[in-house]
Amino acid sequence: MRSRPPDPAALRGASILRCATSDLGDRAAVLRAMFDEAWAEDGGFDDVEWAHATGGTHFVLEADGRVRSHVSVVERTLEVDGRTLRTGYVEAVATWVGDRRRGYASALLREATGFVDERFELGALGTGLHRFYERLGWETWRGPLAVRTAGVIVPTPEEEGFVMVRRTPSSPPLDLGSSLTCDLRPGDVW
Repeated sequence: MRSRPPDPAALRGASILRCATSDLGDRAAVLRAMFDEAWAEDGGFDDVEWAHATGGTHFVLEADGRVRSHVSVVERTLEVDGRTLRTGYVEAVATWVGDRRRGYASALLREATGFVDERFELGALGTGLHRFYERLGWETWRGPLAVRTAGVIVPTPEEEGFVMVRRTPSSPPLDLGSSLTCDLRPGDVW
């Protein structure tokens, strides 16, 4: 478990904790409450979505002794035109409603993106907030999407335009118009 100050000078006094799910302790309940608030208008944040956010590395921004924002990166396997890539998948990006527009999520995403760049062949995430991620180097995947289930590839056209990727120093050359396939998981596959 590491704690360090975020980059933006506007966030003086804030710190970023990087830890495994097992090291969240009491913060896990605080995060679940924050996720419930953040996704209240989108139907809430359920146990399946929580499971998607766990098992990887959490980035938690704290200021004035309180959790303010969160990002997690979990390992997934994505395929680009049949080539398997070890992927850092960004999940559960959230900030308390009253703490938004202070740079907390941007600071965390910079940390998470650096982590993805260091450890993975590709970064990926699903979002409707493309402009937020684009300014931090993420790109919209333009090609067809699919999920691999029991060895069969099933198209997921309803997700097209929703997935963004991050090229890392170890990414192979990518054509963003190629097919992108994810591994199967419960709930939303992307």
